[in-house]
Amino acid sequence: MNRMAGNTLLHPAQGQAPAHHKVTGLPGQLSDQEFRLFREMMFSHAGISMSDAKKQLVAGRLAKRLRHLELESYRVYFDRLRHDKAEMQTAVDLLTTNETYFFREPKHFNFLKEVVLPEMRQQANIRIWSAACSSGEEPYTLAMVLSEVLGNRRWEIVASDLSTRVLEHARQGRYTMEDANGIPPGLLGKYCLKGVGSQEGVFMIKQDLRARIDFRQINLNATMPDIGIFDVIFLRNVMIYFDLDTKRQVVQRLLPLLRPGGYFMLSHSENLNGVNNVLKSVRPSIYRKPG
Repeated sequence: MNRMAGNTLLHPAQGQAPAHHKVTGLPGQLSDQEFRLFREMMFSHAGISMSDAKKQLVAGRLAKRLRHLELESYRVYFDRLRHDKAEMQTAVDLLTTNETYFFREPKHFNFLKEVVLPEMRQQANIRIWSAACSSGEEPYTLAMVLSEVLGNRRWEIVASDLSTRVLEHARQGRYTMEDANGIPPGLLGKYCLKGVGSQEGVFMIKQDLRARIDFRQINLNATMPDIGIFDVIFLRNVMIYFDLDTKRQVVQRLLPLLRPGGYFMLSHSENLNGVNNVLKSVRPSIYRKPG
């Protein structure tokens, strides 16, 4: 792995209060009524269903924000969200779970390399959408696979997420060395830079690979923007947060963006049973749109 040095990759922590900001004590306990308000907000805004078991998670993740804004209760904070779009995005960022890693569920990437890309070798351009990209590990994994198979041929990756916070992390392409565990050594050396000196313990995706990915903030629970048609859509580890009706609506929104004959990938713990009968199962968690 090549090396990167110096302080050019250091960034100030996001969302920290200025040094002069007075931080108050702990906010009061999140009541059941307040929790219902936040739960309904997340469902309405993002289609995410939160069980009663998520109450402590909501309280914990929002408590620091309440202290930062010097607000005395969760209800006051909720009322603020109704007229402050920027703060609404901050709350959504705090309440969404983003867990991923490089080459997660590798059978999908093997299928892409061994089946999908050879099928498309005559195409002038190949487009893939990572529709819930979190902090970027999935689209960067896709980029490594496409670069290995297709080289300098035309290919594009669009990577989207609801959370602007994780998208900023993804755009930087900067990770701890522990995050590199899933990357094959040959690809790690070819596509990543190892930090030295003040950057010890981190690595960064090389700029030429980062430039091949278009990161966008997209809410799957809203009207889709004009992002074109894709050969493959990855929608992994996000459907588990939706109820059945929301799953149906999300897949229905995405279907027009998948070309006939294109592939639709879910996580291994997900399926489209009762969700959609247009996409046909090819293998467990892998579906295809009829051509």
